[in-house]
Amino acid sequence: MTVDNKTANESIISKMRRAAAGLELPLVLSLVALDVAARLLPHAPNLTPVAASALFAGVVCRSRILALAVPLVALPLSDLVIGTYDWRIIAAGYIALTLPAVFGMWAGRTGRAIVVAGCVPAMSLVFFAVSNFAVWAFSGMYPPTAGGLLACYVAGLPFLKTTLLGDVLWSAALFGAWSLVATVLVSRNAPARSARPS
Repeated sequence: MTVDNKTANESIISKMRRAAAGLELPLVLSLVALDVAARLLPHAPNLTPVAASALFAGVVCRSRILALAVPLVALPLSDLVIGTYDWRIIAAGYIALTLPAVFGMWAGRTGRAIVVAGCVPAMSLVFFAVSNFAVWAFSGMYPPTAGGLLACYVAGLPFLKTTLLGDVLWSAALFGAWSLVATVLVSRNAPARSARPS
């Protein structure tokens, strides 16, 4: 197989990971800046890129520390301006928004775009489950009963819709844009085909 054929047969996920090599720190800093700006600018509830950028970083960054740093730096930085409330609810949110980076680390290593795509609704559902459980357990807004937990999840359903919409749109934007960049970078950096007699 020649180099050109190998590059042509490489999965888009592999191309994205290869294109990020050497660019991980600037990429991570850009994602943190995007997340902070999106959280500080007016937006619909949960319609931010935090989970999508964590998933994206998990997929394309070879450094696990840098991938995890995206949400773990962006959230506290923006919370310095936004303000905080019960630390237990905040911690649950941070955990739920860091898990997509872990999902991305696993999905990126499979090299299959369908696995990465499946992580998008999964991360929305995990955030919904974890954040609403924390609100039920720690806010005092709901009785500490099964009925109170159910009421909390029902009250959170409108937020699930915007969470899923935001995760899908931001994931499509990040992965779509980077796949175009990766295709250009990988094809530009591919060694020239060796001239061999046929």
